[in-house]
Amino acid sequence: MKSLQPSLIALAVVANIYDINIVNAAEVHSTAKAIETIQITATRRAGTVQEAPLNITAVDADVMKDQNIGDLEDVARWVPGLTVTDQGGREGSPIIVRGLNTNSSERASDSGTVATYLGEIPLSLNLRLTDIERVEVLIGPQGTLYGAGTLGGAIRYMLKAPVMDITEGQVSGDVFSLSESDGTGSEFGLVFNLPLITDELAVRTSINRYHNPGFLDYNYVTKTPGVTNQDPNWQDAAAVADNIKQVKDANDETITTARVSLRWVPNDTFNGTLNYFYQKQENGGNSITQYQSLAESNPLHNLVGKYESAYRVEEPNEQNNDLLSLELNVDLEFADLVSASGWSSYDNDGQRDQTDLLYDIWSGYADFPTFTALTRDTTKQDSFTQEIRLVSKGDSKFNWIAGVYYNKVETSSDDREYTPGLTEYWGGGIPNIEPDLEYIALADSTTKESALFGEIGYEVTEAFNVTLGARFYKYDVNTLSGSATPLYSGDVTALSQIEFEKIAAKDDGQLFKFNANYTWDNGVLTYFTVSEGFRIGGGNGLKSCPEQLPDQQIICALPNELDYKPDTTTNYELGLKSTWLKNRLHFNAAVFSVDWNDAQITTVTVNGQEIITANAGAANSTGVELSTRAVLNDNWTTYATYSYAKAELTEDAPALFGVVDSSYQSYYDGAKGDRLPGAPEHQFSFGVSYEQEVFGDKMLNVNYGLTAQSDVYTKVGLKADGETLPGYALSNLSAKVSGEAWSATLYIDNLFDKYAFTSVRRDKSWSGLARYADENKELPELQRVYGHYITKPRTIGVKFTYNFEL
Repeated sequence: MKSLQPSLIALAVVANIYDINIVNAAEVHSTAKAIETIQITATRRAGTVQEAPLNITAVDADVMKDQNIGDLEDVARWVPGLTVTDQGGREGSPIIVRGLNTNSSERASDSGTVATYLGEIPLSLNLRLTDIERVEVLIGPQGTLYGAGTLGGAIRYMLKAPVMDITEGQVSGDVFSLSESDGTGSEFGLVFNLPLITDELAVRTSINRYHNPGFLDYNYVTKTPGVTNQDPNWQDAAAVADNIKQVKDANDETITTARVSLRWVPNDTFNGTLNYFYQKQENGGNSITQYQSLAESNPLHNLVGKYESAYRVEEPNEQNNDLLSLELNVDLEFADLVSASGWSSYDNDGQRDQTDLLYDIWSGYADFPTFTALTRDTTKQDSFTQEIRLVSKGDSKFNWIAGVYYNKVETSSDDREYTPGLTEYWGGGIPNIEPDLEYIALADSTTKESALFGEIGYEVTEAFNVTLGARFYKYDVNTLSGSATPLYSGDVTALSQIEFEKIAAKDDGQLFKFNANYTWDNGVLTYFTVSEGFRIGGGNGLKSCPEQLPDQQIICALPNELDYKPDTTTNYELGLKSTWLKNRLHFNAAVFSVDWNDAQITTVTVNGQEIITANAGAANSTGVELSTRAVLNDNWTTYATYSYAKAELTEDAPALFGVVDSSYQSYYDGAKGDRLPGAPEHQFSFGVSYEQEVFGDKMLNVNYGLTAQSDVYTKVGLKADGETLPGYALSNLSAKVSGEAWSATLYIDNLFDKYAFTSVRRDKSWSGLARYADENKELPELQRVYGHYITKPRTIGVKFTYNFEL
């Protein structure tokens, strides 16, 4: 075939049609500096990113060190099409791919369209990136390659494996300050690798502690809920001092991670790794401010500052994750056999201000002059995962992957709302499970999922390959739930008296994938993929409503609110990967269109406004993703990414935000063409690095990075009091000096101290600012729950690492 020789101008045109991922190409032999190679295993075979005919980004340990990457939010700026919304440590960071999200831009609104893995085991965790070999991000459904089915993509955190022949370690540290904080942040870590039997058995351990001192003050906390006045005369300094306390830097965060890995390689045909991982996250409060979010009639309207929260109670939270995994690899000559077993657990214990929700349910609570409500949420989850797969070997024109997958998740939750002092105010004598327990909801659920998955590929020619994939799955979800309002009923005095209701949901089906890829004579790889993804349905864990609703408060589910269906995606993608100038320039690209059916959405029940999941109809996301990386000379390297995703409903979604008065129906219905929320349409990143030897044998690296995004809708089509969050840009700068065994880095994140809203809690109707105010709301001037998550202020720090061998 005649070799293609496109000019750089033509290539640039192509790059603006397709997508570019910041990735690393195959090794080339050149005396000039080239882009480094990163080996990946995301395709279930070892290779490089440029060789893989799918949309994948890989970020290795060196890149993470140079770019000061510490968590998934930092990784996201390398990945066009990936949105990770910073909501602070307490609520986690919702992950959205290609705008596929119907959830409101709210707390805990992670749409669950992306599967996250720690090694070979699926684990829902925003991991602190310590002792990580690399992070692999796959865009698009991956159910024929991975056990856990996904709608939008998969993220793999690959821990560094024990080294068999070197006793080595690393000590690292970081000290930093935030422009709005009174405290000092820090991070310290230790890694140690020890061979126990040379070339056969080794152990690797690590421990790391990260502390963010916080930057947002809870300055309006009631001293004693139910006793002191949570809304005193704010102009009377003495009244404020008697009733209100200040909590400085309330959104602090401490993350402790530890792991132990034991690897055994007795011969050339077998190796196994036993791994234990633990992460504990302690959060002081939410990163939410009511600045510019309160009605003018609210006495706090002009008092709440940019970095202040108006919540009445503190909102601490503690999360614990641990994972025990066993990975076994056997070379069967004709194929590699891999078994991955994982046992994981998750515990969550938190407290939230619930005052405004109860005001909204019944305005009579305001008759109690010191009324304050709080919720204590606890969740426990245990999971077992088993995946076994065979990956073919040899020089045959056929290659294949076959696997089986099983996952069992057991979850229990216990949510309790308290109204301190209210029982006594109402005269006392109300029997109850606990004093002032106003509402309790208990739920236990068991989810079982199993699947057969695999792919078969055929080499039509040396340049042209075709792959077919399939996944056959079934799942079974059983939920047992019960709730009570003992403060009203007075007839529930023990947990054993709560009536429970069982809800079951199950389904089975199949997904398919087609991929064709062609490598041109000049090494340009083009591919076309059609792939399907899905997410299981389930029950909402609420008791069904009685036929006749009582006059008192009730939290229950209508028939259409009891459960929700699975949703599916079909992804069409045309991509290009190219390497130029002896591996000094990369252009990668993709155009895509994703159809989304029965999209799951987070909404609330009509009775009690309890958060549930429902189905919203059909949607589509169409766009382009571009990225490039170039070595300009021996000193300068640059990268850039751009993505555009037009994500919208493709059919009407009646009552998308619940059942409301018919006069407002068009305002609360989803309509064809409504833009999806939570992610910007445009994202851009740019970075440049300078490298130069200094002081004879030391290396200086200076890095500048810019990330920018367009505006974000907080609700589908701006319906139901949705709003537009303006776009913004953030800059980072760092300078690192390194020797043979050490490095020291000075860095500044959010260089220009940009202040921006990243997402929202509740909506304008909760403060009396709604375009269509609810006539039944009598107390908008008292409500403070509506607010915005904000960007982290300017951070300046110094970090160091020291590597040693024994």
